[in-house]
Amino acid sequence: MNKIEHKEFEGERPLFYQNDLELSNIKVLNGESAIKECTNVICTDSSFNGKYPFWHANHAKIEKCTFETGGRAAIWYSQDLSMKDSLVIAPKMFRRCKGLDLENVEFTDALETLWDCTNIKVKNIKAVHADYIFMNSSNIEVENFELHGNYSFQNCTNVKIKNSNLETKDAFWEAKNVTVENCSISGEFLGWHSENLTLINCSIKGTQPLCYAKNLKLINCTFDPDCDLAFEYSSIQAEIKGHVTSIKNPLTGSIKVDSVGEIIRDANAKAPNDCVIEVVNG
Repeated sequence: MNKIEHKEFEGERPLFYQNDLELSNIKVLNGESAIKECTNVICTDSSFNGKYPFWHANHAKIEKCTFETGGRAAIWYSQDLSMKDSLVIAPKMFRRCKGLDLENVEFTDALETLWDCTNIKVKNIKAVHADYIFMNSSNIEVENFELHGNYSFQNCTNVKIKNSNLETKDAFWEAKNVTVENCSISGEFLGWHSENLTLINCSIKGTQPLCYAKNLKLINCTFDPDCDLAFEYSSIQAEIKGHVTSIKNPLTGSIKVDSVGEIIRDANAKAPNDCVIEVVNG
């Protein structure tokens, strides 16, 4: 390994197209593409304030690093990359990457982060200002994720989320093959137009949840009082604990709920319009 310590870099492509790098306590200042097209990189205790430092960088390990505001769009088109114990202040991290392992990372501006990526593992992560996070990504495993940002997980496929707190409007739109377990989900219009969305032991908040969904499953979930007009035009199998404010025009399937304030079947109901609603205490 070529070991580089306590150095500062600026300008364009100062470490371009190098292999087997061990970087420690370096600073990337103004400039672009500092570590572009590099392979087998270990980077620790370093900071990045120049744009695009890890584009097309493969087999990289990043630990105890900070990506400053100027280090926006830092990691794109890369494969087999891990990041641990790091702070990301810059937006638009991770695009079109394959094989990401993120642990103990805080994103303070996660706008448009993790787009068009595949084979992602995320553990012990906090992301704020995270609008459109995970757009068009696939094969995602998430655990202990604190999310604050809207329009998350749109158009995603093959997603597993556990033990997380998701504060996010319009989550899981047009997502396919998603399982969410032991999570709190807060936000309007949850899961619209999704397919094969399964929620297990989840608490749900926000108006008009889970409409236009195909093969929707809920197991032992609870609904906040603001969860009104739920399940419109959805095919569903659900077991819901506690009270639901209102259910509107579910398409087909079955719903078992402890109690419900209102069941709406109006002139706008669509065929087959045969969803069975069982109110246990009603």
